[in-house]
Amino acid sequence: MQDCRFVDLNATMEEGRQVAVLWQEEESLAFVANGRAYRSEFHVNPSAETMLQLRGEMRLHYLTPDGEEKVRVLREGEYMYCPPGVPHSPRFPPGAFALITERKRRPGERDRFLWFCERCHARVHEVVFEVRDYAENPVSAAYREYYGSVEHRTCKACGYVMPAPEDRSFESANPTQPAR
Repeated sequence: MQDCRFVDLNATMEEGRQVAVLWQEEESLAFVANGRAYRSEFHVNPSAETMLQLRGEMRLHYLTPDGEEKVRVLREGEYMYCPPGVPHSPRFPPGAFALITERKRRPGERDRFLWFCERCHARVHEVVFEVRDYAENPVSAAYREYYGSVEHRTCKACGYVMPAPEDRSFESANPTQPAR
């Protein structure tokens, strides 16, 4: 039998890490995420996910089963549930924090990261990989692949090139280091 674990969320936020993994067990994963100024992709989890907005405000973009994009603002203290397979894009600025809980990925499960054209809304790029350890900061890894290639950011439907963000912190983002 394991002992209970306790976390001071205020102290975790003060550390300012991009991702602070609180625990990662077979059936449970919890982390505190610091906002990213450049987030624009939709993440598709193979498991359910919950988000509690701890500090600041989040604009949660998500796609309905009909493919319609909706936006819901989560304010401090608001909590939400995202079913498995729902494309969602939690957008909140640096200095805003959310507590995320989900199931640790099972072997062979894949996370998907989707980018859509800002002009015509066609799918521009998709990154798919197994997340074995959330401490590796998989969102930053997906961003490095996407922003590292003009081809990945070019819409094949209309030719528009999605701009790379001025904030390049994803290039060296590591959950063990404070976010910039």
